[in-house]
Amino acid sequence: MTTADFEHIFGSARVMAILRGLPVAETVRLAERAWDLGIDVVEVPVATPDAVASLRAAVEAGTARGRIVGAGTVLDIEQVAAAADAGARFTVAPGLDLAIADAAAARGLPHLPGVATPTEAQQALRHGLTWLKAFPAISLGPAWFKAMAGPLPQLRFVATGGLDAGNAEAFLQAGVRVAAVGSALSDPTQLDRLAALLTRPSS
Repeated sequence: MTTADFEHIFGSARVMAILRGLPVAETVRLAERAWDLGIDVVEVPVATPDAVASLRAAVEAGTARGRIVGAGTVLDIEQVAAAADAGARFTVAPGLDLAIADAAAARGLPHLPGVATPTEAQQALRHGLTWLKAFPAISLGPAWFKAMAGPLPQLRFVATGGLDAGNAEAFLQAGVRVAAVGSALSDPTQLDRLAALLTRPSS
């Protein structure tokens, strides 16, 4: 199993929007706003059954515009199936559960597991997972990513948890491949400020 597909999913993207716990119409509205601003990849968490409708609507809107939508907070195999059936292009989890990663791969979905330690990162790497979600990124801090790049340079990190337009650049400059922003999007200015990061050179 490989996560090489994330190279295609993210492409040159440096920012991902996480649209958590929103009604269907608001999920689609914010997804379209993100896409308009050049934030091409959107994640819709599906920790609760009612969130699947928002994921499905975002997938449909994304398909019409050639944009990619993934399913986040995938905590069990049943949610992998729900995400796949809704048309998600990838799955994301807060922690490292190799059974979930295998279930996603069986459905043709690249999986982005959460890690917070070198031990978890090594375990994921042994399983063929080279793209990882670092969570909670705000607690780990930018220095963690610089340190991890020494012994594990082949890993690509998506930083999630506590990021916003004010601190995302520090993580990107520390070597994070993608900054994922969720709860901060309750501030209507966040998407515009995050989009400004797309025009700055990467580290």
